[in-house]
Amino acid sequence: MTPLWTSAAIAAATDGVASTAFAVSGVTFDSREVGLGDLFVGLTGETTDGHRFLDQAFAQGAAGAIVSTPAPHPHVLVADTAAALDALAVAARARVDARVIGVTGSAGKTGTKEALFAALDRAAPDAAHRSVKSYNNHVGVPLSLARMPAKTRFGVFEMGMNHPGELAHLTRLVRPHVAIVTAIAPAHAEFFPDEAAIADAKAEIFQGLEPGGVAIIPCDSPHRDRLASAAVRHADRVVGFGFDPAADVCALETMRVASGGTFVTARVGSRELSFTVAPPGRHWVSNALAVLAAVDAVGGDLPLAGLALAELAELAGRGARLTVPVADGEALVIDESYNANPASMRATLAVLAAEPAPRKLAVLGEMRELGESSRDYHAALADPVAQSGAGTVILVGAAMRPLAEALEGKVDFVHVADVAAARDRLTAVLAPGDAVLVKGSNGVGLSALVAALAGGKA
Repeated sequence: MTPLWTSAAIAAATDGVASTAFAVSGVTFDSREVGLGDLFVGLTGETTDGHRFLDQAFAQGAAGAIVSTPAPHPHVLVADTAAALDALAVAARARVDARVIGVTGSAGKTGTKEALFAALDRAAPDAAHRSVKSYNNHVGVPLSLARMPAKTRFGVFEMGMNHPGELAHLTRLVRPHVAIVTAIAPAHAEFFPDEAAIADAKAEIFQGLEPGGVAIIPCDSPHRDRLASAAVRHADRVVGFGFDPAADVCALETMRVASGGTFVTARVGSRELSFTVAPPGRHWVSNALAVLAAVDAVGGDLPLAGLALAELAELAGRGARLTVPVADGEALVIDESYNANPASMRATLAVLAAEPAPRKLAVLGEMRELGESSRDYHAALADPVAQSGAGTVILVGAAMRPLAEALEGKVDFVHVADVAAARDRLTAVLAPGDAVLVKGSNGVGLSALVAALAGGKA
């Protein structure tokens, strides 16, 4: 098997010195994730130092390490391990002859990234690569690049940000041929004066486009023109997607199917394509249109992409549907516990509204990083919650108080302080045949509630 990196290649990329010859098959900076043959990068952070875990990493099978102090293990010694990881990412990007796609947005990044990978992997088995999990920040993106094999034909990288300037750096590492903005919404709003500023920060992804690059933007967004204006300064072509008939890639017809997904007839340039999107919801149709636009832009196979969209695997914390045991039967849990902002809350409440369960419930955790407008954003969810058809609503966290006030007299709800109280309230009423949506910002910890339900321990 061809190694991912040799010690000589690592040393050359990072301007380091190898202690001995070695080869690695993977890269990680988390000692808990080290597997046989991995390269362990000893990053130093504000609260911990990866060098403390070198013995553990090698005990778990690491073949080499990048370190900034000499170690009694095979290693490459560098001046700064974080800078070395960036340098390894640059070298990984430089050595591939691949079409690279970057994905950002206030919502839908990870789902779109996974769907794109599924579409491209179907066309080029074992030659498509993507960032895993939500590794989309200043260490996750270079790690994902460093993990890219030299033989890669298609690379898909998710990029996130919560401050201006972050995406500008990440996109110049990724150097995408195609850059996608999925949606603009008030995520991380406390760090920006308004939503337009968020759009500007997301548009930084276009700054890293390769010559002849393609920018893909959401035509249904009120910030469409702002994004397009930023894109034309860096892109050879700007492609719009969405439900707007004027979009280059648009949904002509949609129909909910029995499985909960959506059958879509779309126009992609001058062609029409009919396909099914397995995950439910209008927002997933929008994601699928962005996927088709990107596959078309890199010369991929659109029919195969349609097949991949019909077989998309569920993502834990992002819409996975779990059948969980309850007394005398089973209930459906829609797991949206990973994150939440006003746009994604509305989208998933609409999914609950379309669910044909005899009784619906919702456990909604507070939305964080919304700044001074947090109260207004939470209160504005009252109508979407009422329209979801949820007969029982459990609100979790102090920031949910404005929504509790707005829901008075509209639905049956209870406002609790934490996940433990939410679990007690939910398990007291959950019955066979129920459908329950669980959604909130990751820091609320609703994933623990989902895990307890799935394990029959709630």
